[in-house]
Amino acid sequence: MFLNSIKPAEGATHSSKRVGRGIGSGLGKTCGRGHKGQKSRAGGFHKVGFEGGQMPLYRRLPKRGFKSLNVQAEVRLSDIAALGGEVDRLALIRAGLVSALANKIKVIGTGEINVAVQIRGVAVTASAKAAILAAGGSVE
Repeated sequence: MFLNSIKPAEGATHSSKRVGRGIGSGLGKTCGRGHKGQKSRAGGFHKVGFEGGQMPLYRRLPKRGFKSLNVQAEVRLSDIAALGGEVDRLALIRAGLVSALANKIKVIGTGEINVAVQIRGVAVTASAKAAILAAGGSVE
């Protein structure tokens, strides 16, 4: 096999339209552009969304909000006490306490905990850490 012998697959390429070659070709006279109007003329180009000078749809509609990519989630001590055992990001998502989109998760010291839990890969406030250690748990 040589580079000069490589050809595209059968049916992958099409011959270009030969416009302006008489009525019998199907693309004579107006060459498939129709009659009159901006698109029929040479250089008749307008940008996407242009509506002939009328205020375009994307400008008529109001601007409204945006989706933040910096999603932060807080989890209470009382919620972690209900989970018990080993708590990590995946466990919090499965329990429905945190959205899967959250990129920062932090345990805050709201509520009480009296169950020993092991926390891994999640940020913890100082007061929450003290409460978890006092309950016999650990924070990594």
